[in-house]
Amino acid sequence: MTEPNSKPSSATQTPAAVKRYKVTFLPQNVTVEVDETAYPYGDHGLPGSLLDIALKHNIRLEHNCGGNCACTTCHVIVKEGMDHLSTMQPDEEDRLDMAEGLTLASRLGCQAVVRGDVVVEIPE
Repeated sequence: MTEPNSKPSSATQTPAAVKRYKVTFLPQNVTVEVDETAYPYGDHGLPGSLLDIALKHNIRLEHNCGGNCACTTCHVIVKEGMDHLSTMQPDEEDRLDMAEGLTLASRLGCQAVVRGDVVVEIPE
């Protein structure tokens, strides 16, 4: 007999929702699907950052400082889904001021954590 205020057993509980997103890297035109529950993929950049995802999927994204927000070589331009990336922190904003080809849609790949579908361009 079940107690009136008892919780269901773990066998009957629903699993947490899987959060899968699509990230497209241009000009390679490569789209990868990522699972937020699998972050981090590696040890460069913030867990789940564009850099973390690119390296996991063998997409070339320079990162001279090792993904520590100390250079601008992982600079990307967000084409779609800016609102699906983590909020830019002051240290990233300060560093981006030095990036070549800076735009209003620029982010550092090592700092921009994916929270939804995005399309980014890796400048040459």
